[in-house]
Amino acid sequence: MHSPDPVPVPVKRLPHFEGLELPAYATDGAAGMDVLAAEDVTLAPGARHAVATGLAFAIPPGFEIQVRPRSGLALKHGITVPNTPGTIDSDYRGELKVIVINHGAEAFAIRRGDRVAQLVLAPVTRASWLKVDELDHTERGEGGFGSTGGVVSLGN
Repeated sequence: MHSPDPVPVPVKRLPHFEGLELPAYATDGAAGMDVLAAEDVTLAPGARHAVATGLAFAIPPGFEIQVRPRSGLALKHGITVPNTPGTIDSDYRGELKVIVINHGAEAFAIRRGDRVAQLVLAPVTRASWLKVDELDHTERGEGGFGSTGGVVSLGN
């Protein structure tokens, strides 16, 4: 179930956005809104590009917009967002551009109006550092990568 009271987010439509739809939830239970490309670009295998959306936001204080990949693009074509999730801070007022990378074996064309990513409005909790001489002990302790289960094999 979704939040009963949506948070209003002012959105500015830039000239190259004309004719496109605002980000929208595809279903009632969707957490993310699909955002559309406002330009055409072809990504060679291994290439990255910041895809223009034609949108700028005034995100309310205490929130961020997370930019996440679309699972279908990732599975079918190897197209993803490399800095997942990307964060749009509440004090940024420039155009939202979605950094995408082609991990696929073939060139991939993104056309104006294609769904390129998902946007999730999320609350932000700010941290304050509490300096201590020792940390509390846990069962895991200082165990790092792969230390909580399973066998990590790097070859023979």
